[in-house]
Amino acid sequence: MKYVIGVDLGTSAVKTLLVDRDGMVRAEATREYPLYHEKSGWSEQEPEDWVKGATESLQELVRQSGVNAEDIEGISFSGQMHGLVLLDEGNRPVRRAILWNDTRTTEQCREIERTLGDKLLKVTRNPALEGFTLPKILWVRRHEPQTFEAARRFLLPKDYLRYRLTGEIHMDLSDAAGTLLLDVAGRKWSKDVMEAFGLSDEFCPPLIEAGGEVGTLSADAASATGLSPNTRVFAGGADNACGAIGAGILSPGLTLCSIGTSGVILTYEDDADADYRGKVHFFNHGKPDAFYAMGVTLAAGYSLGWFRNTFASGESYDSLLAGVGEVPVGSGGLLFTPYLVGERTPHADSVIRASFIGMDGSHKREHFARAVMEGITFSLNESVDLFRAAGKSVDTIISIGGGAKNPVWLQMQADIFNAEVVALENEQGPGLGAAMLAAVGCGWFPSLGECAQAFVRRSRTYKPDPASVKRYEELFRIYQNVYTQTSLLNQALLAFRN
Repeated sequence: MKYVIGVDLGTSAVKTLLVDRDGMVRAEATREYPLYHEKSGWSEQEPEDWVKGATESLQELVRQSGVNAEDIEGISFSGQMHGLVLLDEGNRPVRRAILWNDTRTTEQCREIERTLGDKLLKVTRNPALEGFTLPKILWVRRHEPQTFEAARRFLLPKDYLRYRLTGEIHMDLSDAAGTLLLDVAGRKWSKDVMEAFGLSDEFCPPLIEAGGEVGTLSADAASATGLSPNTRVFAGGADNACGAIGAGILSPGLTLCSIGTSGVILTYEDDADADYRGKVHFFNHGKPDAFYAMGVTLAAGYSLGWFRNTFASGESYDSLLAGVGEVPVGSGGLLFTPYLVGERTPHADSVIRASFIGMDGSHKREHFARAVMEGITFSLNESVDLFRAAGKSVDTIISIGGGAKNPVWLQMQADIFNAEVVALENEQGPGLGAAMLAAVGCGWFPSLGECAQAFVRRSRTYKPDPASVKRYEELFRIYQNVYTQTSLLNQALLAFRN
């Protein structure tokens, strides 16, 4: 039997999957690493922690599986998007990586808007938001000039990890699309954007398709991981692109709901001219010559994790959510907005913060837990609402991530989205998508579509309940008012944050 490996470099941990030719996961391993929040709105990681975690995870994967390393034919990657890794002349990081959920760059976003004007949406297809990479580059140049002076190029997180395993530097199109430096339709670095901000051609790495082969493992990486130096290495893609691949979102008419640390509603696009006027993201897919539109909730699973850690520390999620199925739709008049770290879609606002609205003495912990789940789903429904307003049909949604592990939450998604929600039998998210890129690269299948037919298996379908749909439609309109009603209050509170 032959195998491939998918490496998913997430925000809190790296996960590795060993997948056989039937699409079955034969082994998996995970290593966590720390996040650094030294100031309000800051989020950083040490690139060396990714390398150490991935190396240890791959070691465990090979050891645990007991397979012959020579039978592992290929490896590919999925990674957290937008994170800035600045490298010096020797390709060593000059500082910690600034991550996708870092919100310090509001001033730089306004600078980008002033400088580029209409070119911003025309070329990059996305608005200037704090999470993207170019604002981070400008922030370092403005606030850490000596550090920036030492930088010669930049990479994104999974591309740095892949460099450390191969010695080769590339960036795939699906990840590059989230930098605000890529001509998305033209599939190349934008000369207009780079010249506008004084960035040289050498500052941006060579571009490659997500399924492109970059070489084999270096001798040192092979020795450290227990893999063969003959293991073929493929570029991999952005976590959302790989999540879409792993869920089979590879043709028009399919929509993905992914609830991880952040939450995503993603729909396949094969037309580079699709125009959402910057209301949602528009990125290159991991499938060649394809794209996807995407709305983002910054603190989706993070909100539920925060709630558990703050009010039920040490409990499992199963224990925390045990009673939510008995709580009626609407959580007894309790609403939650998941703005713990700001919001992305449809409110590009780094200042807004979360709220519980409607608390009274009758509410118990299970009401709050359900309200958090409903609030996360309402926020995701804002993106569904935008897609439908643009004429997209959203009838079937493939749900992956934390929200796909709880039947109550899956039914809640069906009712709030007013669409059939499908759970997957072998839901492995972006890691499976990365493994599929390696499988196609190794020649197991002629295309990602044919690979998906073999690898992606649907499980249960949840149909919307008409009575719940009607109730949630009423609540959703109330939810949409909370942002407007609390925006000025949060602006006033900004001076009191650390």
